[in-house]
This record gives sequence, structure tokens and C-alpha cells, in this order.
Amino acid sequence: MSEIWNTEKLHAHYAQSLRVDDLLYDSKTEHQRLKVFTNGTFGRILTLDDVVQTTEGDNFIYHEMLTHVPLLAHGAAKRVLIIGGGDGGIAREVLKHESVEHVTMVEIDAGVVDFSKEYLPMLSQGAFEDPRLNLVINDGAVFMKENTETFDVIIVDSTDPIGPGEVLFTDTFYGHAARALSEHGIIVTQNGVPFMQGDELTNTMRAFQSLFADATCYLATIPTYAGGPMALGWGSHSSQSRNVNLETIERRFIAAGLNPDYYTPEVHKAAFALPGYVKKLMP
Repeated sequence: MSEIWNTEKLHAHYAQSLRVDDLLYDSKTEHQRLKVFTNGTFGRILTLDDVVQTTEGDNFIYHEMLTHVPLLAHGAAKRVLIIGGGDGGIAREVLKHESVEHVTMVEIDAGVVDFSKEYLPMLSQGAFEDPRLNLVINDGAVFMKENTETFDVIIVDSTDPIGPGEVLFTDTFYGHAARALSEHGIIVTQNGVPFMQGDELTNTMRAFQSLFADATCYLATIPTYAGGPMALGWGSHSSQSRNVNLETIERRFIAAGLNPDYYTPEVHKAAFALPGYVKKLMP
């Protein structure tokens, strides 16, 4: 029997392929085509329109870095907003912080949540049942425009800026998000692999620099997000949170009782050290 491979053609001159050992789910929703399959190295893999979104094997890197960095930098976040994240991985990590009192999660596609519960329960680990979580099925851009609440941390766990995720990379969306942040609030965003998607980072940073007193990005290397380290955008109305020293981060980390597989206080601080080619993408 011939092998079946899932080939991701997100980039014009570069593609990656993952062997499909067992296709578990394949269905086209109103918004996108969802697939879940198993792979000998990465376990269960979720793709949207053949683009890898998350895997059982390496999701911990992305989810820990997009969550623990802003939460431990802030130090007193009680209200968190997640845009996207229908697989539940971000919610899983946020809710590990007992100091967080309320989480609003806005996902455009109810189908992603439903089949993630069934086919990828190891990602959410019961997060959808946590009483602190309020799941809202809505377009993230529409929600942000109409929102009147204030949040300490906003995490934008979006797909790439194509299709339904495109509006989550606009100046208008970021402007509404900036308005929704508390005084020392932080927004973090998925900004692609800068070696392959430099414009994505440049455009976001241009918007952030006009909206926030502190605007930059930090890096994390996730194997299935191929082409180099991923950039995670960072915006805040104050530079206070990003400049918290290592000793304070370590103290907060210990107090939170976390036991992550990638994140450490040292990695937290080092992630903001940017290589030259990434610095050159900053406007």
C-alpha cells in the first residue's frame, strides 16, 4: 500500500510534508477544511486547509510560550481574553494559573471546538469544563469591535492571515484590542515564521508601534511550524512588564506551581533577544 502524505503549501517556494499514518477526521465546515490524522513522530495532528495548526507532539511549545510569557510578565492578571484557540490548548495553559479569575475565549468555528473535544482531548485536558472559561462562538474581529470589557492579557491564537484569520491582522482589530487592555495589560499574537513570512511581522509591528508604548516580538521554535523560529508579537501600554527582571519571573513561576516542558524563566527572558534578520523586519 502506498504512503499518504499531507503536504502544506503555505509558502510559494517551500513546502513541508507529514506522513498520514491514519486519517481520523476529514470534513469541510462553513469556514475551512478540517483534518485530523496520526503521525509516528508528532502523534495526532490538526490541519486547516492542509496547513498544520497544532500537534499532539509539539503543541506544548507554542501554547506555553504564548501563555506563560505574558501572564508571568504581568504578574497579576485576573481577566484573560483568547481570540481563536478552538483546540483548547491556550485555555489549558491559561487556566493552570490559579490567579486567573475569568477567561473569555472567542472562536469563530464551533466545529473546531466540537471535534477538538472528540479527536484532540489531550490538547484541552478538560479546559472547556472549567467554570472560569466563557466560550463565545463569534468572529474575533466582530467581538473585539463590540467589546466593552477590559482585559489584563489578550492572546490572539489565530490562523495565518488568509481566509477567516485575515481580519485578525488588521490595524482596526489591533486598535480595538488596544482599547480593551488594562493599564499594564499585554497583548500577544501569533505572527508566523519571520524567515518565511517577514511581511506578516513587519505589518503587525508597524500597527503595534502606533498603538502601544512597548511593541516588539519574542521567538519560539516549534518543529511543525517549519522555516525557523516563530515570532510572537508583544504589545503593552507600559514597558514595565517586559522589563521585569529574571529573579521576579522566577519567583512568580515558582508561586504559580507550573511544570512546563518548554517554558522556563530563563527562556522567557532570552526569547526577547532577536537575531539580526528579525530586527531588520521591525519598522
